[in-house]
Amino acid sequence: MKPLTHYITINREIAAGAPVFKGTRVTVKTLFDYLEESSLEEFLLGYPSVSREQAEAVIEMAATKLLSDLAA
Repeated sequence: MKPLTHYITINREIAAGAPVFKGTRVTVKTLFDYLEESSLEEFLLGYPSVSREQAEAVIEMAATKLLSDLAA
């Protein structure tokens, strides 16, 4: 798997420094907000500048981190 920095970036000049999908102004939080109420498909339709690869990689990395923290 590629490193997280391949998919997201943090820049104080963009979205007040919140993590965003690389090459966009779409925050990672927006993805998780969508997943609470809707689906990945709806998110991708609403934010076409985010690729499926980016979104799925961030979800997978978040799940891996959560499971790792729970196991510790």
